[in-house]
Amino acid sequence: MKMNRRLFLGTTAAAAASLSAPAVLAEGHGKPNVVVIGGGPGGATAARYIAKDSKGEINVTLIEPTRTYFTCFFSNLYIGGFKDIDDLGHTYGTLAPKYGINVVHDWAVGVDRDAKTVSLAGGNTLPYDKLIISPGIDFVDGAVDGWSLASQNAMPHAYKGGSQTELLKAQVAAIPEGGIFAMVAPPNPFRCPPGPYERVSMVAHTLKKTNPTAKIIVADPKANFSKMALFQEGWAKHYNGMVDWIGPDFGGANVSVDPDAMTLTIDGETTKVDACNVIPAMKAGRIAEIAGVTEGNWAPINPADMSSTVDPDIYVLGDSANQGDMPKSGFAANSQAKVCANAVRGALTGSRVFPAKFSNTCWSLIDTNDGVKVGATYEATDEKIAKVDGFISSTGETDEMRKTTYEESEGWYAGIIADMFA
Repeated sequence: MKMNRRLFLGTTAAAAASLSAPAVLAEGHGKPNVVVIGGGPGGATAARYIAKDSKGEINVTLIEPTRTYFTCFFSNLYIGGFKDIDDLGHTYGTLAPKYGINVVHDWAVGVDRDAKTVSLAGGNTLPYDKLIISPGIDFVDGAVDGWSLASQNAMPHAYKGGSQTELLKAQVAAIPEGGIFAMVAPPNPFRCPPGPYERVSMVAHTLKKTNPTAKIIVADPKANFSKMALFQEGWAKHYNGMVDWIGPDFGGANVSVDPDAMTLTIDGETTKVDACNVIPAMKAGRIAEIAGVTEGNWAPINPADMSSTVDPDIYVLGDSANQGDMPKSGFAANSQAKVCANAVRGALTGSRVFPAKFSNTCWSLIDTNDGVKVGATYEATDEKIAKVDGFISSTGETDEMRKTTYEESEGWYAGIIADMFA
């Protein structure tokens, strides 16, 4: 046993499990096991496609601690009043009866790569032949001076869907007349959606209606950001004078917060704020690190099939993957999941594996029916998932075009939810 490759909790349970299923499968007396960690657009899609296309030849287990999945994509629209929280919540009820997927609502807390087992917080251990890890993001400790996870109720990140999103919306609603909403924007790379700048737009949309003398401060360590010209055009058009974006040239990279005093300090200048959305630097979900497949903050993968460069029987999807040019979006995770599912099914059943193709589109809403987008297609090279071509909305587009773009995003949301949960 190579102890340097054993990264798991629950040693006794994992060791017991390693004596059974994997050995039996090696003798050809059972179906192969695929375990998927994470029930978002990467994990849920991969689990469904493997189960659907293998037609019962593969045992698929999906591990997801929450019984209702609240999407991060479109969560900004909830903050802006365009969606109800129930519009964002989806359950896993069709995956077991329709596709035979074993859905386990528990936390994955360990991976033993030698025994090929996953250990769960509840004490169970699951064997795998192929393991897919799609846990989303966690935050880099100490990324924002003065902020930690212990501060997330006072200064929410709202970068994991559900209660954090509800909390931030409530705090925006409670801003007193003429008060200040502040955001600490993240460095690259970061999960998007929910994009910080769409969020600024949706907060501004709410405040314009209910609290028009309120102000928004954005402290940003980046000199530029995706769709920057489109957002700045939209802020000037719809929320003129409300949004103050402070980039690194003016101290946006030198920021600290005090959640107890509710203050934001930018380059030594302290401001009392009424609500503060702190979005720290991000890293791969914790279970990827526990499994030993990360290098630095992210998990490197082989572009052709999303398999880990560290372990060929582990695949990493979505936000956690260091894959190249694709953004960390729900669309990207869904696209990667289909490539991965095809590769995993081929490896375990000998079915045909098609060349990897990837795509992504990210939509943002600036104001009512004012939607913009950016997107691209990608291919797998030896080095990375590489951008082939792309598109972006233009400044100065007609109202009709912007409305069509927003309606297109609504259609995409319905489509990806069906693709994940059927």
